[in-house]
Amino acid sequence: MKMSKTGLAVIFAAYVLVPLLLGSNSYVMSLIVAAMIIGGIALAWALLGNLGGMVSFGHSAFFGVGAYVSAILTMKAGVPVLAAMLLGGAGAVAASLAMLPVLRLKGPYFALAILAYAHIFKILATEWSSVTGGSAGLASVPRFPTLMGVDLSSKTGSYLIVLSLLLVFIAAYRLIRSSHYGIALRAMHDSEDATRVVGVNSTLLKALMLFVSAFMTGVIGAFNVHYINFLEPDYAFSGLWVTLPIVAAIFGGYRTILGPLVGAVTVYLVDQLVFKNLIPSGHQLVLGALLVAMIIFSPGGLMPLLRKGSRRKHAAA
Repeated sequence: MKMSKTGLAVIFAAYVLVPLLLGSNSYVMSLIVAAMIIGGIALAWALLGNLGGMVSFGHSAFFGVGAYVSAILTMKAGVPVLAAMLLGGAGAVAASLAMLPVLRLKGPYFALAILAYAHIFKILATEWSSVTGGSAGLASVPRFPTLMGVDLSSKTGSYLIVLSLLLVFIAAYRLIRSSHYGIALRAMHDSEDATRVVGVNSTLLKALMLFVSAFMTGVIGAFNVHYINFLEPDYAFSGLWVTLPIVAAIFGGYRTILGPLVGAVTVYLVDQLVFKNLIPSGHQLVLGALLVAMIIFSPGGLMPLLRKGSRRKHAAA
């Protein structure tokens, strides 16, 4: 899996230039980190929808479970933060096992069933107060450590962590999509019955995509709880962890790998840095109008639109 010179340049800019130019601006860095958190969920959501063929309204379940597992392990079992984050992703996978019975549902039925699971986990987190702290939540969640002289709990350190996570997620997404599993999954979109006839276990493949998507979202949820150092059920399982990533994925182009991330950064930063300053109250309306316009004029999202413009430019040259 080769990487283009443009890709290497973007990675270099992300790791070096962004911290160098913006690292001293805590406000902007916090917005970038928040956008990347949304982008991580958007990527996981798009993977499930694009490869698994399943639209989910319940990714907040994975986000919240991953956050609680990681927070509890670090606070009550003394597990190192970075290891607990991975275990948070594993906890989200374990939670997704309870969702296996609904894999045979399609369309809105599957989406609503997953949403119901998110509410169930929220109720469990609220009622299991001896472990989760109940509605009062968990305060003073351990921060990221200092590693090789770099304070990972700083804005720049947190940015480097989430950037690294997203790059690993992108690589995993690309690997899956180019594998024979990815080919079988794309074939299922055309005719699931036909792929079953030739021996493809569609239910198993869907389950695997659910596990991968849950793990990604759980790790992002775990990252977020150590980033903000606090957790309570309404926040952990908030509907915002569903709506914002879906908007970002659709705006950027959920059928592309980079689209959800580009959409998240574009949508969130433009909203916070531009629209919020121009229209402090109701700035989300402008964002909604932009999303509608994107769906009408470029249903594939921002990334296909940019590629089309690039091809026209090269053709004109």
